[in-house]
Amino acid sequence: MGNSYAGQLKTTRFEEVLHNSIEASLRSNNLVPRPIFSQLYLEAEQQLSSLEAGSRADNEEEEEEEEEEGSESSSPPISYQMKPPPEGCCTTDGFCQAGKDLRLVSISNEHIEVPSGFLLVGAKSPNLPDHLLVCAVDKRFLPDDNGRNALLGFSGNCVGCGKKGFCYFTEFSNHINLKLTTQPKKQKHLKYYLVRNAQGALTKGSVICWKGAEFRSRQSSSSTCSSTLFQLPESSGPSGSLSNEPLPATNPNAPAGTQQTAAATDHIPSTAAFSSVVYNGKESPKQQLVKNNLSGLTRPSVLGTLTNSGPPKKRHKGWSPESPSSTETWNLQLNPHVPNRIKNDGGSQSSLPHSALVGPASSPMVGSGEPVSVPDNLLKICKAKPVIFKGHGNFPYLCGNLNDIIVSPLLYTCYRNSQSLSRAYEQYGASTIQPISEEMQLLLTVYYLVQLASDQVPLIEDLEQIFMRSWRESHLSEIRQYQQAIPQTFSQVPSQIAPVTSAQLPWLAGLAASSCNDSVHIIECSYSLAEGLSEMFKLLIEGKLIKTNYVVIICASRNRAIDSCIVITGKYQARVLSESMLSPSDYQKEVNYQLVTGKVETLGSFFSTLCPEGDIDFLLEKFYQENQGHISSSLSASVNKPTMLNGTGAAVCTSYDIERHQIRPFQLAVAQKLLSHICSIADSSTQNLDLGSFEKIDFLICVPPSEVTYQQTLFHLWHSGILLELGLEKEHLTKQRAEQYVMKLDVEAQIKFKVFLQNSIQNPHTLFVLIHDHAHWDLMSAMHSLYPQTELSTGLVDRLLNCREVKEAPNIVTLHVTSFPYALQTQHTHISPYNEIHWPSSYSNGVDLYHENKKYFGLSEFIESTLSGHSIPLLRYDSSFEAMVMALGKRFPRLHSAVIRTFVLIQHYSAAMMAVCGLSQMKNYTSVETLEITQNLINSSRQCPSGHGLMVMLRIPCTPLAAVAYERLYNVRERLALEDNFEIILGNPNSGITIGKHFVEQLKVWQKIEDVDWRPQTYLELEGLPCILIFSGMDPQGESLPRSLRYCDLRLINSSSLVRTTLEQELGLAAYFVSSEIHTEKAVVNDVLESDPEKLSSTDNEDEEIATEGSTSEKRSPMKRERSRSHDSASSSLSSKASITAFCSESSPPLITTGDTTKSSHQVLSSSTEETTNNYERQKQKVDKGAQTMISKHLPPVSEQLDTKQNIKRAQISITSSSSSPFSSSSSSASTHNSFILQTSQCSMTKTSKQPPIVFLPKLVYDVITSTDSSGLPKSSSLLPYHSVMWASSFRPLMSKMMTCTEQSLYYRQWTVPKPIHMDYNNRNEGRLDTFHPRRLLLSGPPQIGKTGAYLQFLSILSRMLIRLTEVDVYDEEEININIKEESDQYYHQPGDVWPDLETLKKIPFDYTIHDPKYEDASLICTKLQTINSEDRSMSRRQEDMYTRRQTTRMRLSKYAAYNTYHHCEQCHLYMGFNPRYQLYESTLHAFAFSYSMLGEEIQLHFIIPKSKEHHFVFSQPGRQLESMRLPLVTDKSEDYIKSPTFTPTTGRHEHGLFNLYHAMDGASHLHVLVVKEYEMAIYKKYWPNHIMLVLPSIFNSAGVGAAHFLIKELSYHNLELERNRQEELGIKPQDIWPFIVISDDSCVMWNAVEVDCSGDMKSDYTWTERNVSLKQILQHIEATPNVTHYALIGMRKWASKTNSAEIKEPFSCCHVHDFVMLNVDLTQNVQYNQNRFTCDDVDFNLRVHSAGLLICRFNHFSVMKKQIAVGGQRSFHVKSKVSDTPVSISPAQYICAPDSKHTFLAAPAQLLLEKYLQYHSHRFFPLSLKNYSHPVLSVDCYLNLGPQIAVCYVSSRPHSLNISSSGLTFSGLLLYLCDSFVVASFLKKFHFLKGATLCVICQDRNSLRQTVVRLELEDEWQFRLRDEFQTANAKEDRPLFFLTGRHI
Repeated sequence: MGNSYAGQLKTTRFEEVLHNSIEASLRSNNLVPRPIFSQLYLEAEQQLSSLEAGSRADNEEEEEEEEEEGSESSSPPISYQMKPPPEGCCTTDGFCQAGKDLRLVSISNEHIEVPSGFLLVGAKSPNLPDHLLVCAVDKRFLPDDNGRNALLGFSGNCVGCGKKGFCYFTEFSNHINLKLTTQPKKQKHLKYYLVRNAQGALTKGSVICWKGAEFRSRQSSSSTCSSTLFQLPESSGPSGSLSNEPLPATNPNAPAGTQQTAAATDHIPSTAAFSSVVYNGKESPKQQLVKNNLSGLTRPSVLGTLTNSGPPKKRHKGWSPESPSSTETWNLQLNPHVPNRIKNDGGSQSSLPHSALVGPASSPMVGSGEPVSVPDNLLKICKAKPVIFKGHGNFPYLCGNLNDIIVSPLLYTCYRNSQSLSRAYEQYGASTIQPISEEMQLLLTVYYLVQLASDQVPLIEDLEQIFMRSWRESHLSEIRQYQQAIPQTFSQVPSQIAPVTSAQLPWLAGLAASSCNDSVHIIECSYSLAEGLSEMFKLLIEGKLIKTNYVVIICASRNRAIDSCIVITGKYQARVLSESMLSPSDYQKEVNYQLVTGKVETLGSFFSTLCPEGDIDFLLEKFYQENQGHISSSLSASVNKPTMLNGTGAAVCTSYDIERHQIRPFQLAVAQKLLSHICSIADSSTQNLDLGSFEKIDFLICVPPSEVTYQQTLFHLWHSGILLELGLEKEHLTKQRAEQYVMKLDVEAQIKFKVFLQNSIQNPHTLFVLIHDHAHWDLMSAMHSLYPQTELSTGLVDRLLNCREVKEAPNIVTLHVTSFPYALQTQHTHISPYNEIHWPSSYSNGVDLYHENKKYFGLSEFIESTLSGHSIPLLRYDSSFEAMVMALGKRFPRLHSAVIRTFVLIQHYSAAMMAVCGLSQMKNYTSVETLEITQNLINSSRQCPSGHGLMVMLRIPCTPLAAVAYERLYNVRERLALEDNFEIILGNPNSGITIGKHFVEQLKVWQKIEDVDWRPQTYLELEGLPCILIFSGMDPQGESLPRSLRYCDLRLINSSSLVRTTLEQELGLAAYFVSSEIHTEKAVVNDVLESDPEKLSSTDNEDEEIATEGSTSEKRSPMKRERSRSHDSASSSLSSKASITAFCSESSPPLITTGDTTKSSHQVLSSSTEETTNNYERQKQKVDKGAQTMISKHLPPVSEQLDTKQNIKRAQISITSSSSSPFSSSSSSASTHNSFILQTSQCSMTKTSKQPPIVFLPKLVYDVITSTDSSGLPKSSSLLPYHSVMWASSFRPLMSKMMTCTEQSLYYRQWTVPKPIHMDYNNRNEGRLDTFHPRRLLLSGPPQIGKTGAYLQFLSILSRMLIRLTEVDVYDEEEININIKEESDQYYHQPGDVWPDLETLKKIPFDYTIHDPKYEDASLICTKLQTINSEDRSMSRRQEDMYTRRQTTRMRLSKYAAYNTYHHCEQCHLYMGFNPRYQLYESTLHAFAFSYSMLGEEIQLHFIIPKSKEHHFVFSQPGRQLESMRLPLVTDKSEDYIKSPTFTPTTGRHEHGLFNLYHAMDGASHLHVLVVKEYEMAIYKKYWPNHIMLVLPSIFNSAGVGAAHFLIKELSYHNLELERNRQEELGIKPQDIWPFIVISDDSCVMWNAVEVDCSGDMKSDYTWTERNVSLKQILQHIEATPNVTHYALIGMRKWASKTNSAEIKEPFSCCHVHDFVMLNVDLTQNVQYNQNRFTCDDVDFNLRVHSAGLLICRFNHFSVMKKQIAVGGQRSFHVKSKVSDTPVSISPAQYICAPDSKHTFLAAPAQLLLEKYLQYHSHRFFPLSLKNYSHPVLSVDCYLNLGPQIAVCYVSSRPHSLNISSSGLTFSGLLLYLCDSFVVASFLKKFHFLKGATLCVICQDRNSLRQTVVRLELEDEWQFRLRDEFQTANAKEDRPLFFLTGRHI
């Protein structure tokens, strides 16, 4: 029936539920109604979706349901089937079934007949959320104002077709085509009363107050809880095109059209800054906002979602995600008469703020009750537009003069967000904590407003922190255990807050406000806010709120809920807050509109009335006419004279120098940090960056579209030399070539960027670095749907840098560089926190980390200068300027304050220029600060012989205003004939720099530039130019300013937009490097004199000597010190006109002299008229002393310094009062002064470069910057960080003063989210972890600190590192013992021979001497042939070289190099087995056993064979058992095949071993086997999955390289036998099987070949060149050697840069071969490697091979390069104690001990201990042998290294072996090492020993030691003692070796 609450029912909950239950049962015949009590008590637990349950508190469940469902809020879900419409009727939405239009917008002006007793109401259709349908309803069935007395049922008429008598709302809803999917109910769909406005048009009135409206207005659903306050920069949606047009009245609900546009509405926006958008009152659309029930909402605001996230309530009732929410979230009704007013009152029109028509800008509150009429002429009467902040509860409907008020939902949102505080603590378990109550919120707001000063503006951030602290303190005990409490700041908040009731609230609020002198006025109303607002308007009109800044209206009459709002009535506060609601583009449009329409003319005419002498222009013209003839007498001469002097050789200023590109320690440190981050990306397992595959660097620097920034970056790039260093450009680089590496982000950027992308695709082996400088600029989303009409340049960064090609290119790294990284540190950022690089701090724990000769002055240093105790504040504000602006703001309320401020400042500068030029009466019309700036600017160029001056930077963000200022100041300068004194430059971001020809010539002289067409293109090139730079543009775009910058005038920055980035980047313009030679404390002291209240001439005393701190403070009275601390150097400059007038009665001609004495006689500050006059009189009497003072001034004794300062001031008086006409001074006096000054004055630019600039700020900004919050940080740091991000929650901790940059980044990453307009908005983490881009880095550092230099240096070292990656350190050592080799003139081969001749080679004597430099500390091997001079041997080794590193050289890897595991390229992917398209290569493990008699057991080896390498092996057919490794035939010849299998023994080098031979073999097929220890098998297999592994048995885990060589050789011989047997069956002769293997070190990196040219005339003439060749070429060449199978060992030279020409002359040698050998396993069958050896095993083996009569051949034309590898190999053996794990260094002397002693045993192989001991301490065994090279130690069957000072003679005991002739040789010792049965007594008796020679016998155990002594009859010639027995320091189980020593008898 659609009936609602009957009037007679009581309001108790029980009766309501009973009534609802009955009604539901009447309606529904297919559902049994739920029991009443279960509805009452169980509702909250049943039939709730998880979303709904999470969005409200359980105890508010029923009331929330009522909000939507009215009388049926408790009824069960009813499936509703609408009756089909009759045939042929109209079913269009908005029309009735008869086809008549019912939409309000269509029929608002039509006459509608309404029967008596009926009312027109607006019905909502779910399909037309933007429209109301007009209906006529009997008012008996509608509720009264209290929501009562509505009859059940319905009676209504259709106003379209006129059909009457609808008795059921269901029937009526069908007729008007509501098309409902739920049960039609009148209270759900009849929403608003419709009323006629003053023009007679039908418009939306107040909300129909159905029963429960009071609850409804306080509930929050999942869709209404997000009142977005997006600040929409530039333009925002449909309103963008409406800047100066009246609103279209045809579509009053336009915002609703935008509500579903996108995810724009998916997040609760920030409410933390007043810059959030609220309505500009002139076209403020009326908002109807549904109020949250704050006590019920405990859901954190970050979860709040808007229309697309879910229905308001009861989704089960047929809500579809596409249909709009039925709670009217976006019901923004535009008052129809507003557009008409705009048309009529064009003068008051302003540009519409873009937020006005965008849905998210509204908050869900419902207007209710009687409408409140805004009085006419409110703005005219009040001189300001009141700003109304909606608070709690219902807000009344406003009508009337809406142009003159502004309504904002900002405070409402703050209140609501603060209700979600406790949710943040649920993670700690504190779920029972209640949120702060509404009453307490309001009371705290009153407390806050009361303590605001009259010149302060409320900040939402402050209020949020107050709420948070109050809440924390009230629940301290519950949360203390979870989190440390934040200290309390606001003293008004009691520590334990008792609950405040709504009844107490007005009384307590009034009590709080009683102490504030009526600045806060409380209005209590009993019924609704409407009466309070009406009263407030009445008081405003009556002028009773003149002193009141804030009116708090409270309606607390209801049971438990309060209604409230706060009205800002203070003129200053209202202006600031209303202007803060404009977006930057609106701000520009508003100002432009006011300039274009001529509104500012009233301001100009007002200024002209201020000056009693007449208009300024009139005075200027008069001055110009009077002085036209005398202009050049003084002023021009002072500027031009120095340039003339330069030609005549007079004094020239030598202080001028523009700093060229040089890298500071800081920049280098940052570049290295960037490099290490790049390396860590490359080293990570993700393989996102493969540095090894890049050969060079290319880059592109993206800068904002500022011509100056572009040229500045080009300048840095040009002077850095980076393009030449990277090899990107050749010598004679032109600027045009450099331009392709820098890109302005303007409309033409896309072309340049496309080229960049194409280059990156075409050059996969080039690493492209994309540098995004000034990266916080333009972070607009390219896809944002609210910006259809924006120009192309908006969102360019997103469009280009975030494009798919950049993201996916594996060779592009993106580096964002910015001083303000906050906007890139949100929850959705692309940049990993690990990829952030922050500029390092200069100090750590008081230690200066980087010694720099300059100190950086940034924001913190500027703030520090304002603290008491500092000599002079660098940050200041101008109180007289602020006072004048405030006064004019009240006088001209319709003008934007930016316009007023600019015009006032232009006026001040104009007056100051006139005053300095002699029109002293104009001093009254400027401020002291402006006068100081102007005086110093004009005088600066005359204090320097070359005319250098200082720069004044005047910041005017609004470009039209900047143009006005430029025009005006330019005109004043021309009239005053100052055009040659200083330049005025208009700095527009879109254009270059334009300056006059005269100044260009000056700059060219100073900078020694001869180019005729040169023009300065950057501000840095204006160094030393006296000028006013008018810096325009809404944001600075990275422009740097020169060191001659003296004043940063920021008085005109937009102070209402309080965003951290905005403020800090404005202040960043002043950031500065000062020379740290001068102590900064002293460096700023002389500025004290500039603002000293007592001094005569403002601040021209800049050039006085630096005063000491003591003298300065003595000079000042306490009052003055306090004044300087207040940083308001003009706090009373205009307050006492009498004092100024009295003082300025004499005219002052400051321009007649130059230098320090050129002072204006205007007094800065005086405490009283009398004091000023007295001072003046006193100083006037001392005129005579002036000349003395001036001469003594420059070198005052310290004791007289104070007096000297006083005298200088007097001297100024004497000069400035000596003449009354500005240009009439006698030439004699002028010339005297000039000559004096030229000799003594200091160039002002030099002084300026040693001091940071002085910064003038608006008072509001100054207060924010210099005040601190409770954490000790400047208040600016707690502001919203960036305009396109928002706080994730109001409940967030304060930043801490101790936070590092990294912690600050993590803070923003947690607590900020991007707005939909931000480019990172869609980078959501939807259960994925890959939202961070792997190749994206962020470099942040303070402004102007040198980030450009740092990233250019980074490119340089990155390039060097890439080159370094393609380079290796190879050993480069000359061969040793060359002098020992017998020089002979006989050469056996010709230099050009390519192969050795077998017979010839047999004739070459074997060279026993070791020449490999790695054996420099090894024992020399002697033969009788060698005559060794003992001095030669000892002199050849310098003692200091013993322990130095081996000599290496860096070599670029050739294309034939061997690589380690870090090398990846396309060609060798398959070879390595890392092809991503395939799984890791499968391998199989095969056992391979053979017996070896010497070991006395069967050896079992294991092969790991990848599937891809199985073709190299033979397997048995049935069982797939490994049978043998295939060997080729000697006769086989193939270009693409290497016959010899290569074995590489390795340990500890799984990453660094050079096992990738693909390129070295030039792609040829080869068999390569890695020989590894068992315990390293897994790790080698992981890194080299496609390599064959030969795994040694576990008994060899601690063995040395000898064991590997031994097993390789034995395995190979066994395999040769197997292959001979296998192939013999195929008819192949055994001798035809290839017998060679290659044994290669794991550090062989490249191979070289010498090419000899013997084409000379004589046979002996030849030339040779060495080049890098492939290993394939070398091996194939050696394998092709004639009679190759007759050679036992073939090797090659070790490469050295100094190749011995003798080796080239003799291409083949018989000598030792090392490192890379081809071994004939057939010939060497009976010669074994010693499997016990750790060192010198190759020397030992070479000697055995030679003594066996086998041929060893070294190819001298081939050489191998060995890479220096710092890990693995022999270094992996560490000798440590077996007892303790603590690493204690053990000297080699401890490696042996006496048997059975208690010596500490060592955990090392006995053989290693033996070899190390003999290397370092063998002289203990062989004392006679020390340096006795002519009597070597006889070593039988082995070579052991006895150290470099002992020579050995090797003999073999084998029969028929080749030994040296020992006749005539007397030995000094005998070494018998594990001698076998071939050694017999008779063999030893052939040798002769010196008397006292020593013997050392080494055996496996003591028993065999004795047996050996007996068997060899040693006791016949040698004497043994018991104490001469030793053993290695091994435990018994480790099988120590035993020694026995004896002396020859």
